[in-house]
Amino acid sequence: MQFHVQILDVSLHEKPLDLPEFGASKSASRIRRLRYLNDTIIAIEEIWLDQSAGVIELAGISDSLYQYYRTHLGLCISRAEDYVGIGKVPTWAPAAFALSPGTITGFIERFSWGSQVAPVEYSRTWFDTNQAHYVQRLK
Repeated sequence: MQFHVQILDVSLHEKPLDLPEFGASKSASRIRRLRYLNDTIIAIEEIWLDQSAGVIELAGISDSLYQYYRTHLGLCISRAEDYVGIGKVPTWAPAAFALSPGTITGFIERFSWGSQVAPVEYSRTWFDTNQAHYVQRLK
């Protein structure tokens, strides 16, 4: 099994009002990407990194954002919390994702912490329940 991603967009934004509180800044880097399992698209992701933790640039990004954070921003993610439920596919979902915007599907919200008290990263993932299911592994 191979996981890989396709980056759709990397940009800096003022945090939208629909995001929960995280980090100390009013702005955050946003990454939108497709996630693949082997050659099958299984999910779309929207990842927000608080500007106080650094600004993400497209150059140097790999499939592992945590590795990018460590090597380019000096940020080590020490823990994460996932909340799994259902949600509607967002309007920005690319046509390559099998589920149309507004479709109910599996949904994951993640908060991630570095050395700060507050989480520095918030992400949302919509996954195609016809192609994959959520698995949590602890090492």
